[in-house]
Amino acid sequence: MQNLSTSVCTPQHFIVKTLGLSDYQATWQAMKDFTDSRNEQTRDEIWLLQHPPVFTQGIAGKPEHLLHDHGIAVVKTDRGGQITYHGPGQIIAYLLLDIRRLKLGVRELVRLMESAVIGLLQDYRINAAGRVEAPGVYVGNAKIASLGLKIRKNFCYHGIALNVDMDLTPFSYINPCGYQGLQVTQTKNLGIPDGADILSTKLADQLQEKLLTKRLTEQHDH
Repeated sequence: MQNLSTSVCTPQHFIVKTLGLSDYQATWQAMKDFTDSRNEQTRDEIWLLQHPPVFTQGIAGKPEHLLHDHGIAVVKTDRGGQITYHGPGQIIAYLLLDIRRLKLGVRELVRLMESAVIGLLQDYRINAAGRVEAPGVYVGNAKIASLGLKIRKNFCYHGIALNVDMDLTPFSYINPCGYQGLQVTQTKNLGIPDGADILSTKLADQLQEKLLTKRLTEQHDH
């Protein structure tokens, strides 16, 4: 994978890498390699990227949720959750984190990831919400962001995908995240004028703000 740009923030912040359009399998392998080689001193990272068209099916994913592949590759991956679609015009933030160091449980991490997208949309006066029974972010009844994680030895990878300006048709080829007839939407359809470059930066900023607030608050208290 080509690292197009890297921005390094203060020691309390994550390293943010912008990777452009990246093959799913290669990115997945890179996440596993990073996680296998890291230790307690390794800086946490956020990878911002997009994927060519691909369906990904989580560990517990049921094959019947793929209604028709229409020639799009299906990858059985190691994140949680059911089947979803990735394609150009959808921004993905992969989170390579030491959750023990961040003092985060998995459920809390999921809620904070959702709150980052909710906060981003609030900046554009769009009201969004998460759902306890169906992780992700929704505007009304339509899903705008999906998420999935893999936890290995207190390290996590995979992350969250936000629909920006993409062909939503392939979502009709599946039961998105295992829900028949689930509607999906994207920022373009909500009237948000900014594109993937601006929104990916804002998403990374929101993720850092939400994920680091707890740890920085605790350090200040001590």
